[in-house]
Amino acid sequence: MEGFLVRSAVAVVLSLGIAARAYLHRSLDRSGAISGFLVTAIHIAAGYRFAALLLVFFFTSSKLTKMGEEKKRSIDEDFKEGGQRNWIQVLANSWLATILVVVFVSVTGGQDTCLDTKKSKFLTGLIGGIIGHYACCNGDTWSSEIGILSNAQPRLITTFKTVRKGTNGAVSVQGLVAATAAGLLIGLTCVIVGLLTAECATDAVLNQLLAIPIAAAAGLGGSLIDSLLGATLQFSGYCTVRKKVVGKRAPTVIKISGTDVLDNNAVNAVSVLLTTLLTAVACMYIF
Repeated sequence: MEGFLVRSAVAVVLSLGIAARAYLHRSLDRSGAISGFLVTAIHIAAGYRFAALLLVFFFTSSKLTKMGEEKKRSIDEDFKEGGQRNWIQVLANSWLATILVVVFVSVTGGQDTCLDTKKSKFLTGLIGGIIGHYACCNGDTWSSEIGILSNAQPRLITTFKTVRKGTNGAVSVQGLVAATAAGLLIGLTCVIVGLLTAECATDAVLNQLLAIPIAAAAGLGGSLIDSLLGATLQFSGYCTVRKKVVGKRAPTVIKISGTDVLDNNAVNAVSVLLTTLLTAVACMYIF
């Protein structure tokens, strides 16, 4: 309990600093900074490993979002200077993990534990779900931000036909490799910080390394799920006036793919949910 109280105090101070920095650097708008403060504080209070996963995702994604801004401005209809995110985007990338870390700390009292089904299958599933969540978020962001800068034309995941950059559901080799690397980084972070903060049985220490390939697979798999949903349930069209790929129908828009069932935030939320569940189940059987 003492450790939890210390982390809670650290959480308030550190989260304020991170949120203020993100707001000043235009990574978050005001609503995003407020929601980001709350989410970060909860993660830090719940455990330093969970905070590390969140912060690795946030900082690497923010850096990549700012890469090649001139090129992205000419392609992305929703381009914002600095990649500024609002509260909806913050929660779309953190709501499920936040719920899972709250459940985790309510069960453990704030004591971190290893991925070890012999000790607790339920807690192993919770940690696995959190890994899957941030591997998916990181993978999707890295894939989008690096893929759009590629010189190669992407292909629609459902037909493999070449499409314009910015089309929902379009994939590229560079983007898929980036998604895998993003997931791998999440797994590596989980293992390194987890071994420093969690109490592991001797025979379970080496098993923790399995989180790295699992997270890499979750990064790639989450990106593919996101692309499949985007290609089928999210509308993409080419505006002949703006000369950009857009997400809404209009008289000047020629349809490329998809339907008007989900918007971008909903696609992200569904792909995160599915990847989280799949990774949680995988960890409950692997560890």
